[in-house]
Amino acid sequence: MRIGVIADASCDLPEAFLHEHDIGILPVTIQLGADSFDDHRDAAQTRRFYAEQLAARGLDAETQACSVEQTRSLLREQLMVDRDYAFCITLSATRGRTFENTAKASFAILADAQSGEQQAQPLALRVIDSKTMFSGTGVLVAEAAKLARAGVTPFEMRRRLEILRDSICAYMVPGDLYYLRNRAQHKGERSVDWFSYAIGTALDLRPVLLGYRGETQAVARLRGYEHAVERMFAHVARQVEAGLELGHLCVSYGGELERLAELPGYAALQDATTRHGIQLLASVMSATAAVNVGAGCVSVAYGGELRPFRL
Repeated sequence: MRIGVIADASCDLPEAFLHEHDIGILPVTIQLGADSFDDHRDAAQTRRFYAEQLAARGLDAETQACSVEQTRSLLREQLMVDRDYAFCITLSATRGRTFENTAKASFAILADAQSGEQQAQPLALRVIDSKTMFSGTGVLVAEAAKLARAGVTPFEMRRRLEILRDSICAYMVPGDLYYLRNRAQHKGERSVDWFSYAIGTALDLRPVLLGYRGETQAVARLRGYEHAVERMFAHVARQVEAGLELGHLCVSYGGELERLAELPGYAALQDATTRHGIQLLASVMSATAAVNVGAGCVSVAYGGELRPFRL
């Protein structure tokens, strides 16, 4: 049985890994005033967005999931071609409409097959809410790709992914508090209020955010961006030492990867993964993610036990 894996454009994985495992990308539309483009996780397009558009127009940008009909068409005509079964893994249902629209599209595809409108061999599609985002979704998608290559059955794959998603721990340090606060206000969120922003800016306090089982919370507030990133990497390195459930972890950065390699704590994390045989998958953060969290954001995620964040 030919099993395909599909992710939405906010999933952070290296372009080489996406190509190697033939992972389909469900695009997200980024609206910049009168202009728009579809984020397909194209590396050159993402670099142009960071260099030319994010700083100037990011605060007013909008991200828009494909409609149900667009998703149905993309899945049937492009993303599920030459596949008997496909898993589409989306960012958390609490962070956008991608999961909802894709689930509705899957029902429409099933209805097509049952009515006889679909001329080709009937396809089966399972849509999974990752309950996480960015590098966290990357962890789940990477595992799905490896399971598909290993030849597991769709039932075994579905069961594995639905269990694993509840063990994904995704951490993030924002690079620009001003951008993060104003994006939150633009979207009507209350996660960054004015008082917290003013105090945080005055003291240069950076939150370390945890995404876990569909919820996001600050687990620490540390003085200085690089210090916060270093402590986040050190925490994840300790999890590698203690043992992970999966043989890979994902890191993404809102900018060029050369800068990621220079951040304090990253070399130590690389060393820990190498010593323990863990594959470190580093990528530029998607344009879709950057619209919402800004440049310079660092995200790292793994599948395993959630342990207290120690400073």
